[in-house]
Amino acid sequence: MERNGPPPTTDPDVLRQTIEWALVSRRSIRAYLPTPVPQATVESILDVARFAATGVNLQPWRVHVVMGAARQRISAAIQRVHDLPELDVAHQDAWDYYPREWTSPYLDRKRAVGWQLYGLLGIEKGDKVRMHAQHGRNYRFFDAPVGLFFTIDRVMQQGGLLDYGMFLQNIMIAARAHGLSTCPQAAFMKYHALIADELRLAPNEMLVVGMSLGYADPASAENTLETERAPVATFTTFHTT
Repeated sequence: MERNGPPPTTDPDVLRQTIEWALVSRRSIRAYLPTPVPQATVESILDVARFAATGVNLQPWRVHVVMGAARQRISAAIQRVHDLPELDVAHQDAWDYYPREWTSPYLDRKRAVGWQLYGLLGIEKGDKVRMHAQHGRNYRFFDAPVGLFFTIDRVMQQGGLLDYGMFLQNIMIAARAHGLSTCPQAAFMKYHALIADELRLAPNEMLVVGMSLGYADPASAENTLETERAPVATFTTFHTT
């Protein structure tokens, strides 16, 4: 697709509705069908996503795609550590994705989405065994056939992460155009050292986040989860004078 080419439709309503559908239909999907996703499709999504806005054209992203045996191998390596407390204790996030001190409304939202998900799955409060098992599904990419790991050069600062967020959003929206779903996963950050070994990352590469990509399983209860979003009026101030 040419950057300066004409739009695919001259009907402004159809164009607007299509773009808005792709945006609002994006959800974090936590159960996938085994239907394969061709490498060419992944390349097509990344080919569109690379046009994300980026300060002074830095393009700070680097993508590692794991499929087939590679995906199974890295999932198994993480799962082994995740299931053994004596090994798991040695791993921690490379950087703070979440606040060090949780305050309202962020803590409220975090708790709400957690209990909504567990409620759909029938996991009761205090059931640590099932909670652990559900969290462990992150490391199997929720059975998606494609996993992605995103890294950034350690010389980058906060602006590079801002650019990266726009790149990731482009990927998730472009996936919708192919009928695919995604789940961005900060859970992988805890095992950044293990992932670096498995992928043979260069010393200057820092893990940013992981992501599952595939066809959503419509029969899975967890995929009915729809998180609430605050209305525009609660986070927007218009200054006119």
